[in-house]
Amino acid sequence: KWCCPPGRRMQSFRLGPSPPQLLTEEEYRLQGEVETCKALEELRSFCQSPDFSAWTAVSRIQSPKRFAEFVGGASHVTPDEVSAHEREFGLESVFINEQLFEEEEEEEEEEMGNSDSFAG
Repeated sequence: KWCCPPGRRMQSFRLGPSPPQLLTEEEYRLQGEVETCKALEELRSFCQSPDFSAWTAVSRIQSPKRFAEFVGGASHVTPDEVSAHEREFGLESVFINEQLFEEEEEEEEEEMGNSDSFAG
């Protein structure tokens, strides 16, 4: 009561919080890259700390050499994995998926049109 008039307080309460600012696709991609790099660096730092049990980790993973290279600064993905990811999720994949979804939508619309003619 002492910091702002009652009418003003009610007005801001009615409006509620403003909606969050949505990211563009480019901002989303960039934020993902930045946060991934930051998290990978944190993981590397932890793996190099005295609190980390390297022998326990190495005994449980499939590729200890690759893990050691990662901790030493190498990339967390191989060139083959990058290529596979690009094939599955890259621009080519987006274009193909758009074509497939357009074809599916057209088929569904045709089926809906055909089922309407039988109903009457």
